[in-house]
Amino acid sequence: MRWLPASLAGLLLLVQAQLWLGDSGMAQQVRLQGELKALEARNEQAREHNARLLAEVRDLREGLELLEERARVELGMVQPDEIVVQFGPRR
Repeated sequence: MRWLPASLAGLLLLVQAQLWLGDSGMAQQVRLQGELKALEARNEQAREHNARLLAEVRDLREGLELLEERARVELGMVQPDEIVVQFGPRR
């Protein structure tokens, strides 16, 4: 009967070691929770970016103001009745 407490203590140590150091132990859980939080943050950023892009697409489809502004800035578009004044660099 002396071997029973010793074997139970050994078994307890084995289970504890597996719990803390094993493949699905506490260290793995902490690491995975950190990864999950980082991925959730990236996901939220992607959602916000997608919402901005969707609003821009909606504006491009429905409104001409944004399209005209982009054409003016990026392509230098000018209306027929407008006068263009360009300033050179200061000396």
